[in-house]
Amino acid sequence: MNPLLGRLHAYPFERLNALAKDIVPNPALRHISLGLGEPKHPAPALVEEALCSNLAGLSNYPATAGEPALREAVAGWIGRRYGVQLDARTQILPVNGSREALFSLAQAVVDPTAADAVVVCPNPFYQIYEGAALLAGARTAFVNSNPARNFACDWDQIDEATWARTQLVYACSPGNPTGAVMPLSEWQQLFELSDRFGFVIASDECYSEIYFREDAPLGALEAAKALGRDDFRNLIVLSSLSKRSNVPGMRSGFVAGDAKVMKAFLLYRTYHGSAMSKVIQAASIAAWNDEAHVEANRAAYRAKFAAVTPLLAEVLDVRLPDAGFYLWAGIPKHLHGGDDIAYSLDLLAQYNVAVLPGSLLAREAHGVNPGAGRIRMALVADTAECTEAAQRIVAHVRSLS
Repeated sequence: MNPLLGRLHAYPFERLNALAKDIVPNPALRHISLGLGEPKHPAPALVEEALCSNLAGLSNYPATAGEPALREAVAGWIGRRYGVQLDARTQILPVNGSREALFSLAQAVVDPTAADAVVVCPNPFYQIYEGAALLAGARTAFVNSNPARNFACDWDQIDEATWARTQLVYACSPGNPTGAVMPLSEWQQLFELSDRFGFVIASDECYSEIYFREDAPLGALEAAKALGRDDFRNLIVLSSLSKRSNVPGMRSGFVAGDAKVMKAFLLYRTYHGSAMSKVIQAASIAAWNDEAHVEANRAAYRAKFAAVTPLLAEVLDVRLPDAGFYLWAGIPKHLHGGDDIAYSLDLLAQYNVAVLPGSLLAREAHGVNPGAGRIRMALVADTAECTEAAQRIVAHVRSLS
């Protein structure tokens, strides 16, 4: 067996299930889960219709590069959303969801012959980043988010010797779990570091279309263009229809950016066997070409967060995020000493509400675990269920106080 498999950590949900195995939740209350970030809003009818109308595509092997019509649809959406023009032939590839591509990109980018190769990850982080790095033979270095700076990553925490060994940097904007959006100044710092040390930047932007401010979140391609980096060198952006269009089961997304990196990634994917079904491609074209369902989805999240956030703010350190569908809440010190795991287990036992302890989403780095003392709540269910969960959390906190 591959010895690198032994370096993988248990997924946060596995760790939480193990911690909660002896807990019997309050049977008087139905279970509500705010733990898993799985969209629950209905899939758009136009996507379902496109799936049903293109079943003939099941009879053909799909090309790894995807159909030209899909790549053009993605290029069109990028142009409308970010004002960036890409070559659909050389700078865009369809992928089976951003998760699959986030993992496989590391396998294509990291040089397995390099001694002590490094992949830099935000902290807290989406666990695929770490797993992809470890299975590519690299080691991870973490950049902690700073609550005092809207949870921005402190890239200065990485020393020059580590940057010199870095081959890949994962960025996540809007962030999971914090919802923070990287400003242009932070992108400029990261681009300058990439120019100096030669690493590839993988920008995970799967939450980009769920936002609460007037302006849409800045994207990495948009930031690069604003800074005169029209070749998008060493930059790859990953996006998905899962959150934007409520179709996580379709496993459809794209990668876009530096044509040189994309060429190598296409070669890898040709052997990897990761071509997207023509049926899914047809449905994806319909989704990328329509904004009405995205606007309706965004409005539903805005209404939900407007109802839930003020309730939770009465008892927890929480505020409306920049974007995404998570609330990243701090636990007051008088609640189980601010221990996020103890609090989460007690909430499950007493009020049958599941949340994800923040410390399970992070690693100890630079002397701290930046997820400790916080919980992540995914507001993916309907407004009534999320509101009921929030009311139970308020009651739970007040009972402990």
